[in-house]
Amino acid sequence: MAVGLGPLPTLHPVPGFELGIASAGIKRPGRKDVVVMRCAEGSSVAGVFTLNAFCAAPVILSKQRVGGAVRYLLTNTGNANAGTGEPGLRAAERTTAKLAEITGVDASAVLPFSTGVIGEPLPVEKIEGALQAALDDLSVDNWAAAATGIMTTDTLPKGASRQFQIDGVTVTVTGISKGAGMIRPNMATMLGYIATDAKVSQSVLQDLVRDGANKSFNRITIDGDTSTNDCCMLIATGQANLPEVTEAKGPLFDALKKAVFEVCMDVAQAIVRDGEGATKFVTVEVNGGGTHQECLDVGYTVAHSPLIKTALFASDPNWGRILAAVGRAGVPNLDVSKIDVFLSGVCIASQGARATTYTEEQGSAVMAEEEITIRIELGRGECSETIWTTDLSHEYVKINAEYRT
Repeated sequence: MAVGLGPLPTLHPVPGFELGIASAGIKRPGRKDVVVMRCAEGSSVAGVFTLNAFCAAPVILSKQRVGGAVRYLLTNTGNANAGTGEPGLRAAERTTAKLAEITGVDASAVLPFSTGVIGEPLPVEKIEGALQAALDDLSVDNWAAAATGIMTTDTLPKGASRQFQIDGVTVTVTGISKGAGMIRPNMATMLGYIATDAKVSQSVLQDLVRDGANKSFNRITIDGDTSTNDCCMLIATGQANLPEVTEAKGPLFDALKKAVFEVCMDVAQAIVRDGEGATKFVTVEVNGGGTHQECLDVGYTVAHSPLIKTALFASDPNWGRILAAVGRAGVPNLDVSKIDVFLSGVCIASQGARATTYTEEQGSAVMAEEEITIRIELGRGECSETIWTTDLSHEYVKINAEYRT
């Protein structure tokens, strides 16, 4: 089930950015599994990519090409083209070369993206056979269809959109993402695409996507596994009749940054809400850290603990597991007598021990909710960090045990 995740909101078209969807039948006949995105000539394109050493062939190519004159983004689902070595790299090059040939652009203007099963050869001929149909389908109104086309084990498509006005000109930011498992991004999510019609220089755009990812995609985890294929792309088509953003300051930049960050946050949290087998959406808030890193260390240790995640699934307020996770997070010279822990608004531990006001009935009531906040006060400094995660259910095990069958 998807926790608190409903139908897609209105996804406003972004002038200068078109999307087309087609079926290559990579895993099953008729499945819309190839998405082509076309950027207006002169667009700026920036991205962040997985830090996994076994990064997929399309990640290698996209990282090499992203700084150039990008015109097309080519995505396939059903096959990750990861762990495929040199043949996988040649396969990614072939699909992008074919799209370049059809559209009359240089192969370096095409960025490839893949998601799906790791270690299997990319079905190049199937993808090539679907390219013309995807091109024929190109439309600025195809965001919702593309959000469905990039899904794998997702149960619902994910997208968000914002608009704002500057000097009477409307600027749009729209984005989609996919991901439900193998989620502990080390830069972004499984796949994310965000576009705006603002005109933004390459250097400012790169900083914007990096900072946006750090506050959203880099703060989510479902199972602690960083994918081989993670990427988040930010495209600025420059079609809005406004001056180019060349510096990270000013009213236009501030409004654009706010919109981009909000879209990033919406689609990143949607991934958690649609986590494989998830029945709970969990916010882990760590305050009072001496550094941001120790807040993240504590937050991720709690968020990744199988004992805590299974207790969440069982709606069991087993608060001792939270204390144990905080204690093993590696924070140097941690004074446990200063630590308070809350389940939503209920204080369960104070000064390192069970709170005198806490009752099991209070904890059970909180844990029965679909959305839960675990707040940890370290009492060491002024730093804070927030992470979003899920519980660990029988269904998660089932989905991943049967992933290749």
